[in-house]
Amino acid sequence: MKNATVFLARRITKVTSPVSTLRYYCSNPSPSSPSRKNRLFVGGLSWSVDEKSLKDAFSSYGEVTGVNIVYDKDSGRSRGFGFVDFSKEDDARCAKDAMDGKALLGRPLRISFALEKVRGGPVVVPRLT
Repeated sequence: MKNATVFLARRITKVTSPVSTLRYYCSNPSPSSPSRKNRLFVGGLSWSVDEKSLKDAFSSYGEVTGVNIVYDKDSGRSRGFGFVDFSKEDDARCAKDAMDGKALLGRPLRISFALEKVRGGPVVVPRLT
């Protein structure tokens, strides 16, 4: 196969998609997917953080409509990140600005706006040179 290399018994194929393809998929979510400007990604969670404590930490910034902590399917333990949904985009922005870097149960949080899941689009890996 042209442009393929075997590394650690796996075939590595060089993808020659232009960077503009990546920009398209990142800036143009599918029309059927909801806007996520009111959804925050919360990283750096302690394993002892549960949905209630996460909701309590963010509810002072606006109405929290949903909290989701991601758990390992095998061990059942938190993977250290989750998502917080707000009813208003302004509340999410305020919470992001105020809580980014703040500690929750002894660990500093990393807060950003959640990215859309892009299904079926190309996976572009930058070249390491």
